[in-house]
Amino acid sequence: MQNKLTHEGSTFINFRNYTFQDPRSPAFRWVDIKRLRLPAEFVGDKELLAALIGHEQFRDDYAGGGVLPEGLRHGPYWLRAVTPDVYEAIGREKSDHILWEWANRCEDMPANLATELQREVFDRLASAEHIYYLSELGDEAIHDWGRVHSDFHEFVLIDRSAGQITLLVAADD
Repeated sequence: MQNKLTHEGSTFINFRNYTFQDPRSPAFRWVDIKRLRLPAEFVGDKELLAALIGHEQFRDDYAGGGVLPEGLRHGPYWLRAVTPDVYEAIGREKSDHILWEWANRCEDMPANLATELQREVFDRLASAEHIYYLSELGDEAIHDWGRVHSDFHEFVLIDRSAGQITLLVAADD
């Protein structure tokens, strides 16, 4: 399939923008959400994952450099190591558990952050028909400075009824 995904927009939730009671709060925690329009013709999930991996929005090291159309990195990994086969299909309950455990690690979060996460993250998970989780790829896949993330959770949400595929990354710097 020719890459027919169209980037519709992005949302960035930076925990640093919220007030936590505990000074050891997760100040370096964030969520990056990229929304892309699905192609008009029906294609399978593996084909959609391949199209997403081939899209320029996927070339983001999530370390401050932003999207680099000719980039060789994706998060902590070399781009060449990320294929549709390294994604695991998971259910809503498991994805919710992974993200809530990650988000609540230090303390109860501020109510306004919880509201934003519910709207931007958990409501998207609830409406997705398919959820894929990027498996741990191992040391050989980690690029030269890829260990800047202490946690890196990546989900791909496919919502055919909304005509959208969403790349959701939750990480710590």
